[in-house]
Amino acid sequence: MERVRWKRADLWVLLGFVVMAVWVTSRLWLDPNGRVLAGNDDDHGIFLFMLAHAERVVFDGASLLYENRFNVPVGVNMMANTSILALAIPLAPITHFFGGGVTVVLLITFGLGGTAFAWYWVLSRHLGRTRLAAGIGAAFCGFGPAMISHANGHVNFVSNYVLPFIVWQVLRLREPGRVVRGGVILGLLIVLQIFINEEALLFVAMTLGIFAVSYALMARDEARRVWKHFTAGLAVAAATSGVLTAYPLWIQFMGKGSYHGQPFEPSKIVTDLASLPAFARLSLAGITKVTEVLSLSETEDNTFYGPFGLLMIVVSIMMLWRSPAMRATAIAGIAMLVVSMGPELRLVGVKTDVPLPFALIAHLPVIDLVSVTRFAMVPSMVAGVLLAFAIDRIGSYPTKTRKRFWIGMTLALVPLFPLPLPVVSGAPQPEFLTKGIWRQYVPEGRTLVTVPLPDVTSGRTGQRWAALNNLDYATPRGYFMGPANARKGDNTGSWSAAPRYTSRMFRTLGDTGNMPMLTEENLEKIRKDFRYWRTAVVVLVPKTKHGNKMRTVLVSALGKPQLVGGVEIWQVPSEG
Repeated sequence: MERVRWKRADLWVLLGFVVMAVWVTSRLWLDPNGRVLAGNDDDHGIFLFMLAHAERVVFDGASLLYENRFNVPVGVNMMANTSILALAIPLAPITHFFGGGVTVVLLITFGLGGTAFAWYWVLSRHLGRTRLAAGIGAAFCGFGPAMISHANGHVNFVSNYVLPFIVWQVLRLREPGRVVRGGVILGLLIVLQIFINEEALLFVAMTLGIFAVSYALMARDEARRVWKHFTAGLAVAAATSGVLTAYPLWIQFMGKGSYHGQPFEPSKIVTDLASLPAFARLSLAGITKVTEVLSLSETEDNTFYGPFGLLMIVVSIMMLWRSPAMRATAIAGIAMLVVSMGPELRLVGVKTDVPLPFALIAHLPVIDLVSVTRFAMVPSMVAGVLLAFAIDRIGSYPTKTRKRFWIGMTLALVPLFPLPLPVVSGAPQPEFLTKGIWRQYVPEGRTLVTVPLPDVTSGRTGQRWAALNNLDYATPRGYFMGPANARKGDNTGSWSAAPRYTSRMFRTLGDTGNMPMLTEENLEKIRKDFRYWRTAVVVLVPKTKHGNKMRTVLVSALGKPQLVGGVEIWQVPSEG
């Protein structure tokens, strides 16, 4: 096996990527457990939960694929969620000793810098690009607008450092003698990626499929020579990964807490054509009000190349078009870009009647689980690869052309330089939690319930507190993916537990301030729900919106509270 030697230039590149990653996450590093990402505090909270689950697996021997201290009494299917087990399990000691907030910012930082360096390694070591070309192309892959956007809470979508090696191993299967060894290596990488982010694996598989078909049509002689051992290697990879992940995937799609579809119409979240030459909100040249028209949220700025960035991508394609491999790469990237635009073209926020090919595959299994605009993450990676190859190629052009090229690259890349992720302070934990006073009130088998109830958007604080305590106490509901209402036969995907009277009431009260009718019948419904959740103690989150009205409801249902450890609490007697 050939030894790959590090050189000083590689270390400088690595250091540069680390510095850029720390720059982007710097505001969160200042207080990882006290701050949350302003662009998407909901997803920040869900990954805190994933990390708390992993900590319980390692330190408490909890079930790997199910969590029973969240969404009590039903629990959560962890395989049916973005549980990042391949990352969360090894980092469980950091979560245990330093807190989940530290692990989140560490993973985002390593995700950005690690993805960039992985692409640099593959481009420079295995695809023969110069270090300069590989560094610039890899920087676009790791720190482009799509990656910076998803760094607002999507830990799984910035952790893409396995994908370049999957791509490389697929390309190597065309070499003779690699059917078994290459197939097994590829299969193991696929397994690793499944436990990081299955969605990204799907994107790469689709892209490589388009690439392979396109390349085979353009290089038929080579395709005839390699197709047998290439497909045999893929079969070995499929068998390897299939055997190792059969049971977890069965749990994901068929086990308790599994679901189908999304809580929204995936094809409505699409890439706007006008976003291609625009700037993302966290780019140096970004204008938030413009970006808001062209993108769903801070975490979905998946294109946004800027006018000169888009121009240089097109120039790179033109420079490389004579190469069948580069042509197939460009075709694959463009195809995925078109797929990301959904069934009908959207332009400057307006849905047009122009049909697009995605309508043909929109309702296929697995595809219906994907937010469509995320397919555009692939073109961003493809663009980085194309830029790297174009930078290498420009060296053979006349001096005047080289100067124009580098002026264009400067105008393309400087405005895309990423800004630090915005953060806000999270609600501080009361002494009732930090000093462990809650243990006196919550026996094993019972729950601690925060009001507002842990839920997507409305109950961020309760979920964050439970996760920062590594689920030492059990809690009902929460933000996670599961069936909308399995008891009533509705297994459509939902972001939270099945609704109950009390959860709907507190959510409406928090959103609108409208008090419910406090009849004895309704108060008994509240008490019944608390018994269903096995509640030992209810904690009112201080300074919460419409908190005084929530207190009135709790007093009417449960009596007068106690002031303990900086919070008001209500003890709930057991049914027995």
